[in-house]
Amino acid sequence: MKTILFGGKEHSRSTDAALTFLRMFAGFSLAFAHGLDKWPASEGFIAHVEELGFPLPVVWAWAAVVGEAIASLCMGLGLFTRLSAFMMGATMFVAAVINHADDPYGAAEKAYLYLAISLLFVWLGAGRYSLDGLVRKKYDF
Repeated sequence: MKTILFGGKEHSRSTDAALTFLRMFAGFSLAFAHGLDKWPASEGFIAHVEELGFPLPVVWAWAAVVGEAIASLCMGLGLFTRLSAFMMGATMFVAAVINHADDPYGAAEKAYLYLAISLLFVWLGAGRYSLDGLVRKKYDF
């Protein structure tokens, strides 16, 4: 469980630096450009989620807002990165495949890019230059 939450094997310093740049850029970009604008889940956003066919639209709208706002901030900070990236990726999967299902690829492109980046961090974790790395180092696991 510790490995899932805080990462495992370390990478080279240059790889960790690149991961840090990408993690911070993607996480903070999604949060500040898309996610925080939806906080808290508005009636309009909840209605849109209902139009997409989701049962319990209030629950799913809040899940989307948490995925775009809170999880992306956590990923940017490198806190619970794998879990945060999974939540962010799940939200982007829905945005790309369901919300933009009838749109041209260009309309869904950002969601697919965020999804791909999220999957990378689900697999690799945050790296040593993150809050997860600090926790892992402090507690020696």
